[in-house]
Amino acid sequence: METIPFDHVAELVDGELYACPHPGAAHMVTATELFGELGGPFSKGRGGPGGWRLMFEPELHLGEDVLVPDLGGWLRERMPQPLGGATLRLAPDWLCEVRTATSRALNWETKLRLYARAGVRHVWKADPETRTLEVLRLEETGYQLLATHQGDGLIRAEPFEAHELDLSLIWDE
Repeated sequence: METIPFDHVAELVDGELYACPHPGAAHMVTATELFGELGGPFSKGRGGPGGWRLMFEPELHLGEDVLVPDLGGWLRERMPQPLGGATLRLAPDWLCEVRTATSRALNWETKLRLYARAGVRHVWKADPETRTLEVLRLEETGYQLLATHQGDGLIRAEPFEAHELDLSLIWDE
């Protein structure tokens, strides 16, 4: 058993252990602001349809893999109550990974394959450095890129298209 420093996040991907330092401020701002923008309308139902359970850095145990996306979301009909314990074995319906220089070392194609195998329907990739948000949806052949949004502006993006998201609020100024 390897010891992971307390200031690192560990993931087990296809049998290989990855340990990355906790992200910097730009990453944390993007993840926190995105969580806040989605939480009101989708988790709490304020100004939006509700119906979601959103979590920050859920530890997912998907088969033999242990993955820690920055944000995860489950339709409340699939997860009416938070499950006990520190880990989740129920794949989310949506997740978001905020990219950083350290997280780029992890093979994205491998992670996407694992998310697809687990049935994660939607994946967002946010990059605070390039101020880019990619929206992907799982199809029979794998993830399909639905949209690439760059910079500021108001967008609607699956699966949260019922509410406009202001990209200028999620990037570190």
